[in-house]
Formats: sequence, structure tokens, C-alpha cells
Amino acid sequence: MPKNKFQDVVFTIIMATIMVYGMVVYNVALNTGAVTGKTFLMALHELPIMVPIAFVLEFFVVGKIARQLAFLVMRPDDRPQFITYAISICICCIMCPIMSLAATILFKETKSFGTWVQTWAMNFPMAICYQMFYCGPLVRLIFRSIFKEKKD
Repeated sequence: MPKNKFQDVVFTIIMATIMVYGMVVYNVALNTGAVTGKTFLMALHELPIMVPIAFVLEFFVVGKIARQLAFLVMRPDDRPQFITYAISICICCIMCPIMSLAATILFKETKSFGTWVQTWAMNFPMAICYQMFYCGPLVRLIFRSIFKEKKD
């Protein structure tokens, strides 16, 4: 969807922010055992740390790798939405273990391999579903409303 580097930066900032916030809310809910208004406020405390990590990883490393992986199974002439889905899935498959590792190191009391694997395992199904059904479509809608294409 982004047509140039500036749009790519804007898209990635929006995606990283909404995706990270949703996943942090989910993890806070797992840790507290409930979803309340306080859950959403508690999640805000991790955003200044996790959003820049997610942005840098996705923009400079993961996005390129995910596109390469997606085009191992997709062709450039496939339907654009399927290419988008394939790239989104590949991004989740790479970002989820990395972000789970970052969260384990930064926020978990027990910083062990087992804690990281458990965090990754708990986050992965949520990350895929959240990305494919909620975050991805919402971010693309927001992006399209910011960068309306001019019709001739």
C-alpha cells in the first residue's frame, strides 16, 4: 500500500503502535487475570519502550525478510490482498518470537528460555488473529484515509 519511503514510515508507525498496544493489553490481561479499564491504562506504560523496538525491527529488518519469504509461495501476479495476507503472516511469524523475547527480557520476573517460549506460545495465536482480522484491516483503513489516492 505505501507508495514511497515516507508513506512506508507512516504505515509502519501506525501498524507498530496499534499492534503493540493490542498485544500489550493482551499480555497485561493474561498477567492480571482480567480485562478492566485499568488493563488498558497499564498497557500504555510499555508503549514508549515496545513501539520503537517494533518499528525499528519491522522497518529495517523484518519487513524485507517477510516480503522475501512471502514471495517464495506467492507470485507478483497473484491477487494483491493475498500477497498482503502472506506478508502479514510472515511478519507475525518473525516479529512474535522477537517481541516475545524483548518482553521477556524487559518485563518478566523470570528471564529464562522457558519463560520466553511460554510467552511466545501464548502470544502467537493472538498475534496472528489480531493482525489478520483486526489490526491489519484497521491500519489499512486509517492509512487509506490519510493518503487518499487521486482519481483521474
